Amino acid sequence: MTTQIKDLEHYKTMYDESVKDPEGFWKKEAETFTWFKPFDKVCEWDFQGPNIKWFLNGKTNISYNCLDRHLATRADQTAIIWEPNDPSFPARHISYKELHEEVCKCANGLKFIGVEKGDRVVFYMPMVAELAIGVLACARIGAIHSVVFAGFSAQALADRVDDASAKVIICSDYNRRGAKNISVKTVVDDAMDKSCNSVEKVIVQKNTGGHVDWSDDTDIWWHDLVEEQSAECEAEEMDSEDMLFILYTSGSTGKPKGVVHTIGGYMTYTCFSFKNVFQYKEGDIYWCTADIGWITGHSYIVYGPLLAGATTMMFEGVPTFPDAGRFWSICEKHKVNQFYTAPTAIRALMAKGDDWPAKYDLSSIKVLGSVGEPINEEAWHWYDKHIGKGNAPIIDTWWQTETGGIMITPLPGITDTKPTYASYPMPGIQPVLVDSDGNVLEGNDIEGLLCIKYPWPSMIRTTYGDHERCKNVYFSAFKDMYFTGDGARKDNEGRIRVIGRVDDVINVSGHRMGTAEVENAINEHPNVVESAVVGYPHDIKGQGIYAYVITQNKDLDDTFKKEILDVVRREIGPIAKPDKIQFVSGLPKTRSGKIMRRILRKIASKDAENLGDISTLLNPDCVEDLKAGALV
Repeated sequence: MTTQIKDLEHYKTMYDESVKDPEGFWKKEAETFTWFKPFDKVCEWDFQGPNIKWFLNGKTNISYNCLDRHLATRADQTAIIWEPNDPSFPARHISYKELHEEVCKCANGLKFIGVEKGDRVVFYMPMVAELAIGVLACARIGAIHSVVFAGFSAQALADRVDDASAKVIICSDYNRRGAKNISVKTVVDDAMDKSCNSVEKVIVQKNTGGHVDWSDDTDIWWHDLVEEQSAECEAEEMDSEDMLFILYTSGSTGKPKGVVHTIGGYMTYTCFSFKNVFQYKEGDIYWCTADIGWITGHSYIVYGPLLAGATTMMFEGVPTFPDAGRFWSICEKHKVNQFYTAPTAIRALMAKGDDWPAKYDLSSIKVLGSVGEPINEEAWHWYDKHIGKGNAPIIDTWWQTETGGIMITPLPGITDTKPTYASYPMPGIQPVLVDSDGNVLEGNDIEGLLCIKYPWPSMIRTTYGDHERCKNVYFSAFKDMYFTGDGARKDNEGRIRVIGRVDDVINVSGHRMGTAEVENAINEHPNVVESAVVGYPHDIKGQGIYAYVITQNKDLDDTFKKEILDVVRREIGPIAKPDKIQFVSGLPKTRSGKIMRRILRKIASKDAENLGDISTLLNPDCVEDLKAGALV
């Protein structure tokens, strides 16, 4: 199995080895998996292309390595604990043997309706066990899965289905979320009405049994398709560089980009990072609260834990239902050992008071994780005191959809921790800080742009259908480096603190929202002339969305604001709704017509006294109007 770091000296030795001989280091890690045909070369790379390949000509299957490889030793061990939204419902414990059977049946069902190697399958599902089963079934037969978060709108879903030319959509009838049952199938139907011309079948998992509209031509029930299938399905032999999944993420332009990950490198890095970042030990119960619609769920609910033979938890619900003690009651109930969540959830629960976690026995927790954005110091200390009781190290993990796995993090019980600092690179990861000209900044106590100077196995290979976009976004800013889009600083002991995005992307509750994507949605309202969106500090979400809107012939009242929010909800989903909308007569622009978002960010962040030089603006007079009308 994957090497596990034992102590600080081992970390330093392993890190040095990984930098001096990266190919030898990753060869050793990759060889711990089952390969149907061994790879004959570890790595080929060219960041100019970009053209990155790992474990060349090796043949394997990630579903086989998640499941079949473990059957001889852990068939009866629980692979997935599924905790339902309603605490009065029983939890579901799925063993490795049962998961293998369910995945094989689903894989056979997909083949029965014509899904073949290389076909794209889009998932639009809540956090039900069938979602994990479905993605593993796709991987088993060589189909490429693309999971879309089940809070996105019909238009956002349709855009992603069309971009991927998906053959099948798999959804649920409804999503149980807190006290609500939210129709999922209706959103899929709306998406199908808009476009989705590539889709041949819609598979519907019966989650609540509520009414759904039905098309005999396209719709098929999951249970009708899957239950009578054979529980044996041979894993397809896949090339290491075959596509595993497409995951769409917001960019600084309006169109979401499909990040592509491939099999061999992603498999190697997610398992290695899971075992080491969480210091998982045999018999531990591990819980990541993310949704599988995001990369965190892919890497650290499904693939990383199952590759490592772990017991991983899935939670259908929300942290405040039926009350603000839900997370902590689950930790007590299942004796959770590693708990991984987002700062936005920590802040929201912190606001509910210290009494909630005090009601529960959290003594089983050995490691506390944070993901999605840098955790602020106040939340860090609350998490440490009230959840970890000072005994569970906090790992403030930095990584991205594009990196596939955790890149910079403390290692619990091994390296030190410091509030707000992601701290240290994982073995095999070579971060550098550069200035705006791409010069590498040496030493400690520095601040610059965060880049990675050497490839790692789970890095992005392309953006689906648009390789030039991948090159322009990640590899063109600085020669022979992957540019993360984040600014960072190093303290005087070499720990890295990620400051945040330097492009037009807002990090809302750990989820990246492109400003252009939100602006495009707002501009769909017929009475909106133009809009500009920026992020601003938000006590719970980390960053909120602040929209400046120019209108025509419309009463500037709450009804109009609601109409704008409804448009955004319809075009993207509730997650992208602006928190504040300021109606303005003009936006600060350069003489070439570029909106100066730097000024808008300052005003939204209550820092309007430090705007810098505005004399070169085309319309500097508008700035005083913006400041006077700011929503503070």
